[in-house]
Amino acid sequence: MTADTLRLDIVSAEKQIFSGEVEMVFVTGEMGELGVAPGHSQLLTTLRPGYVRTILPNKEEEVFYISGGMLEVQPYIVSVLADTAMRADDIDEAAALAAKEQAEKSLAGKMSAIDIARATVELAEAVAQIRAIQHLKKRAKIK
Repeated sequence: MTADTLRLDIVSAEKQIFSGEVEMVFVTGEMGELGVAPGHSQLLTTLRPGYVRTILPNKEEEVFYISGGMLEVQPYIVSVLADTAMRADDIDEAAALAAKEQAEKSLAGKMSAIDIARATVELAEAVAQIRAIQHLKKRAKIK
């Protein structure tokens, strides 16, 4: 690790998704978008469903979907502890679109408060997966 990089670990409940050096990390925290660079002050926050975007030392970008979790930042170490995490390349776009549509239908119907909460979470996760896929597609067009 150099002064220009930090160590990033992305871990889900099932397994470690990524561990390595990056120049920058971008996430969606509870209060909005966060960018973390080497030397960032310490921070602990919850993460919303969304994507984690990294800039690798070779200037390549890697994108991961997370369903939510926690972010811990030390000056040169960043840990993402996610409920569910996967590489954006591994997301099934058709399944994410179908899940979004189903959650929207559920929210439109008569439901209990628990069902509304569940459908709202499912909708947020599906939208986050779709956003991760869209980011990858946009990046592919730029290259």
